[in-house]
Amino acid sequence: MMELNGAPADPEAVKALALGNYGHFTSMRVDGRRVRGLTLHLERLQRDCRAVFATELDRDRVREYIRRAVVGQDGSFVVRVSVFDPALDMGHPSAPATPHVLVTSRSTGRLPMPPMRVKAVPFVRDVPAVKHIGLFGALHARRAAQLDGFDDALLLGPDELISEGVTWNVGFVDNDGAVLWPKAEVLPGVTMALLQQQHPHVITHIAQHEAHRMQAAFATNTSIGVRAISAIDSTRFPAEHPVLAALRDGYLAIPGDLV
Repeated sequence: MMELNGAPADPEAVKALALGNYGHFTSMRVDGRRVRGLTLHLERLQRDCRAVFATELDRDRVREYIRRAVVGQDGSFVVRVSVFDPALDMGHPSAPATPHVLVTSRSTGRLPMPPMRVKAVPFVRDVPAVKHIGLFGALHARRAAQLDGFDDALLLGPDELISEGVTWNVGFVDNDGAVLWPKAEVLPGVTMALLQQQHPHVITHIAQHEAHRMQAAFATNTSIGVRAISAIDSTRFPAEHPVLAALRDGYLAIPGDLV
């Protein structure tokens, strides 16, 4: 399914998204026509539209486009909402923009997902606070990690401080059983926000060399929920931990908003 502004997508308009690579998006997991953190996803789209295009996005209009994508689909799947302007010229990105809304859907796996092994690599995404479509650098880091035998890459900022994953936030459980989130320039993930609302936590600097002191590590985003990290480089973590189970169960228990 691919619709642009609520109608079948014009390939010429969508081509601009691929060639220009300027825009932003959010992805949301749909379970039984419900989305956990739907309001947060809509707020993200509005916030990022201001940052990327300096204009307001109509939340009600976007929600209606999402509703069109959900109707007739059963089970669990992911809806992606991409915002871009097909008329925006690469030579003049400062021109006034008229954002278009592209809605697509894809299948997704069952939760919970199996643990994954990640490789720590130095990399900071462009404009980290915006969920933009410029993914080359991050996907290149993922590819390199996978070619080295890992499942994904964990990104390190200045001074080897842990920041986030390629397309996910990362969290830890320390020796006292506290949930720690990295204090760094990261994407403010919707799933991370939902977990922070539910579970006591601390946001603090976490250096790469401090990871081995942690009891557990996990990744979060809308597609994977709470996914255990079983290794960062050569440091291993248990695939199961009571705090991870509590985070996972609490997230899955969120009823979600009806689209």
